[in-house]
Amino acid sequence: MKLEVVIIPVADVDRAKEFYGRLGWRLDKTPPGIVQFTPHGSPCSVQFGADLISAAPGSAKEYLVVSDLEAARNALVAAGVEVSEIYHIGPEGPVSGMDPERRSYFSRATFDDPDGNTWLLQEITTRLPGRVEAAETSFASVSDLASALRRAAAAHGEHEKRTGKADENWPDWYAQYMVSEQKGEKLPT
Repeated sequence: MKLEVVIIPVADVDRAKEFYGRLGWRLDKTPPGIVQFTPHGSPCSVQFGADLISAAPGSAKEYLVVSDLEAARNALVAAGVEVSEIYHIGPEGPVSGMDPERRSYFSRATFDDPDGNTWLLQEITTRLPGRVEAAETSFASVSDLASALRRAAAAHGEHEKRTGKADENWPDWYAQYMVSEQKGEKLPT
């Protein structure tokens, strides 16, 4: 089973359609009365329509996962969306700014659609163990893959410093690092 669609309650379908289109999400073909958008690289879509859900407009709270929170926030702001400041989760609760260690799952920001449905942006670069199917690894976008390659390059540089020699087999090392990182497994050193 895979989660395919999340339905959100909206009061004005046309206003919501304009908003989600401004985010750059793909408008999908659907049966009449249903509007569906899919964020780039996401296997799950968002639907809304006049009679799709009985919940009150603005009552939804959803998560969006990003590999670079600062870039995602900047893109939303450039699209005219009001986004909270970035914060991270500390021992005593929310703290202003990015997580100092850039740990996955800690840094966040939020924004609301015109109806008040809240979207929480969460930076995840390495999944916790068990969060990725063992047989599946994929990258949702060119940006996600480029970020993974940069992290692998930095780690490989440290690997070469430790071994004291150039590693001619770097493509295999990068691949192992990137797949292990995505699966939440122990990273090669």
